[in-house]
Amino acid sequence: MTGSEWFSTAPGGLNRYFTELFHALARQPEVAISASAFGAVAPDDPPGARSWGPTGGSTIARARTAFLERAELHRADVLDRHFALYGPAARTRAGRVPLVVHFHGPWAAESRLTGQGELGARAKYLLERIRYAGADRFVVLSNHFRDVLSLDYRVPADRIRVIPPGVDLMRFRVSPIPAGPHRTVLCVRRLERRMGIDTLLRCWPGVVAEHPDARLVLVGTGGAEAELRAQAAGAGLGDSITFAGNVDDQQLTEHYEQAEFTVVPTTALEGFGLIALESLAAGRPPIVTDCGGLPDSVRGLDSSLIVPARDADALGARIVAALNGTLPTPEQCRSHAETFSWDVTAQRHLTMYEELRR
Repeated sequence: MTGSEWFSTAPGGLNRYFTELFHALARQPEVAISASAFGAVAPDDPPGARSWGPTGGSTIARARTAFLERAELHRADVLDRHFALYGPAARTRAGRVPLVVHFHGPWAAESRLTGQGELGARAKYLLERIRYAGADRFVVLSNHFRDVLSLDYRVPADRIRVIPPGVDLMRFRVSPIPAGPHRTVLCVRRLERRMGIDTLLRCWPGVVAEHPDARLVLVGTGGAEAELRAQAAGAGLGDSITFAGNVDDQQLTEHYEQAEFTVVPTTALEGFGLIALESLAAGRPPIVTDCGGLPDSVRGLDSSLIVPARDADALGARIVAALNGTLPTPEQCRSHAETFSWDVTAQRHLTMYEELRR
């Protein structure tokens, strides 16, 4: 496996997925696996975890380092690449290694949404197409990203496999909703424009008008943080909104314990939303938008948890209803989360790998 960064060094959805899938595959009997990415290997990473070096520095230099690293490729049955820019070509002196590409999202389109110029976005799209060329299988997390990959990147449908992600059921535990003077609503997202935090902040005055004891905690940082802080301050609701910044895993677990429910208000390019599964595993129902693969996380639990993206009125009304008690119980959330297991996800990957070896 080749990724971008190890989660312990650079928290984020792609890095969490890459790290957790590596752990799950390493647990399977009779599987030998190695995984390489930038950043420090964590003490609890299984044997086979390797680092290409520290994060940061020149993107070109990092790409070259990852491309030239071929320590285990000559012994590999399959090369599974998780980020278009990093990783060796699927060729050795003995021949070609079957190539799997994980499509975590359209890199070029994400760059456009963060304000990058069209020339840079086009260059990324071309690089993606080059690095995807010749792949034997593509893995996506949802039907939505299957359609994006097929339509925007012209990948034949018979090469695409939809394999939902898992969630660490040991790390998250169900706890009772805490009693106290305030009622906490939690949002764990990168503070970027496409994450829809601005929509959440627009609806928040109406929520506080109905429930003055409500408090919103925003966990994460990002390029839109300054404007979101200004938006919150301009609404005059500073006391009811907390920007918690980046947190470690233990602190994140504590935030879930203190919350009644979570909100995932993404407006664009959401492949699945691992954070929604983590919330469910902790017994906290997530209110999600109908963006990308997000509905897949709750669609067998309670479809009323899905609201239209960018619709502040609908989001505010659903949050108020949740504070009024219209929510699945913590136990129902946990039971639903248990249908998403990393070990099941790993087994589905192994089945796909075996197909390529035949």
